[in-house]
Amino acid sequence: QVQLVESGGGLVQAGGSLRLSCSAPGLRFSSYAMGWFRQAPGKDREFVAAFRWRGGMTDYANSAKGRFTISADNAKSTLHLQMNSLKPDDTAVYYCAAAGPRYDLPNSPAEYRYWGQGTQVTVSS
Repeated sequence: QVQLVESGGGLVQAGGSLRLSCSAPGLRFSSYAMGWFRQAPGKDREFVAAFRWRGGMTDYANSAKGRFTISADNAKSTLHLQMNSLKPDDTAVYYCAAAGPRYDLPNSPAEYRYWGQGTQVTVSS
């Protein structure tokens, strides 16, 4: 059973930074496509960023490019999302997800098999 546990959410002022972490003990981290998604109230869950350790592949939503950085610590099976220059529009519940062993980086929630419980990020203006 794969468990993903997010941490690092909170309340921050616009322009500030947060670093989200996702612990995935026991996951074959190096071969999995991993992703971050977010869901604001009344909106669909949307792709933020994806990462694959093998090959060092990354992908970002346009809204995240230049502000967010996805990375991982393979030895600790932990995924991170560094978020800088945060805006009120970034307010959402952020979810870590694992798509399983694959060579691509999917950006659709339907492609991801395992999900964390989510962590709230609130950006005040």
